[in-house]
Amino acid sequence: MSNNRYKLLIVEDEQHITTLLRNLAETEGFQVITAKNCQEGLLMFSSHRPDLIILDLGLPDRDGKDVIRRVREESSIPIIVLSARSDEKEKVLSLDMGANDYVTKPFGAAELMARVRSELRAGRKGPEETRLPGGRFVTGDLSIDYDARQVTVGESEIRFTQIEYNIVALLSQHCGRVLTYAAIIREIWGQSDAGSVKKLQVNMANIRRKLGERPGDNRYIANELGVGYRMCRL
Repeated sequence: MSNNRYKLLIVEDEQHITTLLRNLAETEGFQVITAKNCQEGLLMFSSHRPDLIILDLGLPDRDGKDVIRRVREESSIPIIVLSARSDEKEKVLSLDMGANDYVTKPFGAAELMARVRSELRAGRKGPEETRLPGGRFVTGDLSIDYDARQVTVGESEIRFTQIEYNIVALLSQHCGRVLTYAAIIREIWGQSDAGSVKKLQVNMANIRRKLGERPGDNRYIANELGVGYRMCRL
């Protein structure tokens, strides 16, 4: 993957970590811009429109999750949280708010860069890259326009993030067939790690909530416990 066209925004208040991240990213050919607090991070996001954000949560002016919330109001670019907070609730909340990945400090440099590359690949996937056909998919009152990357239920358009849409589109391509957790993770993120299943489950919970499904409902997407997910034929 040629990286020189990708711009990364690093929002981190510890200068030695910022310097380390900048050196890592620039060595791999990424363009890098930095910010040391939430306000500056949001300003840099608005003015530079980066391709990915690496975000600390413990920032001096506000909690970093405020950056996630504000960015998600207008963009689905990948956000990787890089935080010393290892509590599972903190991870799930950040992912639930729209973060794509959560890495705890101290972190492995090679692993972090691999996650950056994976998120950029996933975020740039279009219908052709995921081997999805053009045209339209319909099951019951759920409709997907692959060319427009648009999902509707009845007359209502469902607003998905890029990752959420890619999951729904992938399941629709294999409608009626169970896709294992590992298969979905491989297609969407390109690789698996200790947090991959949790990340998939959080994204799937958001998808099902947006589709209007309550816990236990299997109207559009069935959860085969311990195995994977299946798009239902209606």
